[in-house]
Amino acid sequence: MELTAIEQDRARGVLLGTAVGDALGAGYEFGYPSNETAIAMIGGGAFDWAPGEWTDDTSMALCVARALEQGGDVDEVAEQFRDWFDQDPPDVGNQTRLVLSQRSRSGADMTAVAASLAGRTGGNGSLMRTAPIALAYLDDPAGCRDAAERISALTHADPRAGQACRMWSHAIRFAVRHGTYGGVCEFLNEAEADVREFWQPLLRQAQEGQPSDFPNNGWVVHALQTAWWAIHRSADAERPLPAALELCVRAGGDTDTTAAIAGGLLGARWGASAVPSEWRDIVHGYPGLRADDLDRITSNIIATKGLS
Repeated sequence: MELTAIEQDRARGVLLGTAVGDALGAGYEFGYPSNETAIAMIGGGAFDWAPGEWTDDTSMALCVARALEQGGDVDEVAEQFRDWFDQDPPDVGNQTRLVLSQRSRSGADMTAVAASLAGRTGGNGSLMRTAPIALAYLDDPAGCRDAAERISALTHADPRAGQACRMWSHAIRFAVRHGTYGGVCEFLNEAEADVREFWQPLLRQAQEGQPSDFPNNGWVVHALQTAWWAIHRSADAERPLPAALELCVRAGGDTDTTAAIAGGLLGARWGASAVPSEWRDIVHGYPGLRADDLDRITSNIIATKGLS
């Protein structure tokens, strides 16, 4: 499809926003920075990241992106996940590790393994990687939502995780095309009643409340709320994208993931041009990629379009 120059900038912001949010939060993961703490791409943290290095959040998003770039199907996404897991990455969510360690040979098998897990299966590990799906379905909102849910289910069977991915991917697609956050409202207006009744008050709480109202941001629901809170609290800032990502980090907890989640939507709304140049210059990670590579992958996804 043909995009305007503004839409192209916003499309390039999706992966880049995810990556810089992730890399910004990496050095503060599991901590709670004070108001006096300067927030920067310092690296370090629990897994001793290099300054500007993204974590498993963007690495898994790029597994999805590279499958989409190649016009692949869910089996290709599953294969990309296995290849990444074989590199023995330092940071893998517990739920994702349980699924990928089973060495499933197909997307269907991986989904079945995820569905067989007992206990709490609503972690934030599928929402953190959902952003690139929107790029493949810029002219197909229903296809975007369906693909987001199928890719979420590869590792996260909890229905709230699937709903969160559907909503966030839809919002990112909408932001690229229209330059607003209106996709969240559009998604809820069109959603099943039970989905709308669950998420509407939670989003309202995020807009009106504080991170202490949704502190367990390793859970997909509180992770999404943290991202939505930061986006709304920074709406009137001079530079909304970096301001919101800094707020995600200051909220503490799973800082790289909440900032990655917010970054995908922020990038879709404000564009790659809104990312500070010092962040773009330094951001990097698996599999040996930098910001220019994210631009290339984005262009290829848009040209290829959708899961086969």
